[in-house]
Amino acid sequence: MPFARPLLAAALVLGLSAGLAEAKDWTRVRVATEGGYPPFNALTPDGKVVGYEPDLLKNVCDRLKITCETIVQDWDGLIPGLKAGKFDAIMSGMSITPKREEAIAFTVPYSQGPTTFAVVADSPLAKMPLTGVEVDLADHDAALAKLAPLRDALKGKTVGVQVATIQADLMAQFLPGVETRSYKTNDEVALDLDSGRIDAWIGSQTNLTAAVKAAKGGIVYAGPLFKNGLLGKGSGMGLRKEDADLKALLDKGLDEAMADGTAQKLSVQWFGFDLVPH
Repeated sequence: MPFARPLLAAALVLGLSAGLAEAKDWTRVRVATEGGYPPFNALTPDGKVVGYEPDLLKNVCDRLKITCETIVQDWDGLIPGLKAGKFDAIMSGMSITPKREEAIAFTVPYSQGPTTFAVVADSPLAKMPLTGVEVDLADHDAALAKLAPLRDALKGKTVGVQVATIQADLMAQFLPGVETRSYKTNDEVALDLDSGRIDAWIGSQTNLTAAVKAAKGGIVYAGPLFKNGLLGKGSGMGLRKEDADLKALLDKGLDEAMADGTAQKLSVQWFGFDLVPH
């Protein structure tokens, strides 16, 4: 029909215009953090968010010439809040795992460290089996067999872990039968470890660092250094899958911050060592 072609052209123009209208101008980005995961992120008494991630975020946003607003959100509400549109990104020491990648997208990783235990220095668990030994979780069956002595050592003990974390998944999959106690925040785990209500605390070594340093010898690392497998590829910023343009933008800023050594300097400042992936 003679009028079909003009109508089709008009429809294409309208569709293109609608697509352009929906594209976001990422000059302002709302970034959520827990504010309770030092030295990644923490709240000062006056409510300011400080740590490795806030400093890295500021550097990245300055590079990109965008304004970044920080929003404090409980850990278990981070992914639901992102998907509900309460904020645009998550930057809260969140590990990039296959399970999480089913729900959200991630930027390039900006930190990577092992998971291990912290115990009070005079505990028998301070010399638990495999202390300081790297255990690769990529081969599930091999890791399960290797951890048999550790499961025996933890019988009758209680391990504290933050709820909805990859460390909680690790305990369930590789140390079944060991009693765990879940906490909303890592601060609560640290308090119960110090008071003797739990025997050990499992977490990212980068996070345990703050408690170990603050205890001045009273709390020590113990047990294996778990890597790979369900622990993922390191920590990245969480994003909605449909926001591919925001991912490209933030990837650019993070890549530049890691390429020129800024991220490494901030890592050493906050953790005492370089945890930036190489």
